Amino acid sequence: METVYDFTLPKGYMDAGGELHRNGKMRLATAGDEISATRDPRVLSNPSYLTVVILSRVITELEGVEAISATLIEKLFTADLAYLQDMYQKINDIEPPTMTAVCPDCGKTFEVPLNFTGEG
Repeated sequence: METVYDFTLPKGYMDAGGELHRNGKMRLATAGDEISATRDPRVLSNPSYLTVVILSRVITELEGVEAISATLIEKLFTADLAYLQDMYQKINDIEPPTMTAVCPDCGKTFEVPLNFTGEG
């Protein structure tokens, strides 16, 4: 079973010296990753910070970067953050959330996937 996956960021992380870092590795998340992230004080004060904390735990490598931290994840371009969120969901087999919709013409109900990235 594969537990670590390579990635290439669409834009790349630009460090303080202006160097661009694009290639990295992400591992599968554990229950401990998710539990500890929900206990993080930054997440408790701002629930939308959960993604940042979890990604900082499961990204194991970014070429040329010594350590991955929540501060580094905060500095990613939004395209790269969206890419990593999508990758996290895919490799961890997380089903996208759905909502029930009703056709205004025929009254038929059906499930519609919710897409939080704004794509497609």
